[in-house]
Amino acid sequence: MARNGKRQALALALAEGASVKDAAAACGVGTRTAYRWCAEDPDFRRLVEALRQELFAQACGRLCKSAALAADTLGKLLGARNQKVRLAAAKAVLQAAPKLREATDLSRRLDELEERLKKRESKR
Repeated sequence: MARNGKRQALALALAEGASVKDAAAACGVGTRTAYRWCAEDPDFRRLVEALRQELFAQACGRLCKSAALAADTLGKLLGARNQKVRLAAAKAVLQAAPKLREATDLSRRLDELEERLKKRESKR
């Protein structure tokens, strides 16, 4: 594997949570070299962080899809014959709704603040 390929593989392994020692061994990179890249190479650290952010974004996407399926399931369970099942589903919906509203509101407010900041900075 070429040097850039090893750097990319090591960065990905680190972004996925492997220790430097384990990542280096798995990618065919010397442990000292791996530690040096982590400590002394800002481009390498940025690569690890960019890969970590991409992995996190992918995980969030999968969670959003799962959340939609879970919401559908709760909706169906609200119509279940068993009263305990309906009660548990209703409680779950009522517990989640305020949290979702708060998160949505905070996101909207943050977007508004960022927009104001951009306008203020553009006036300078």
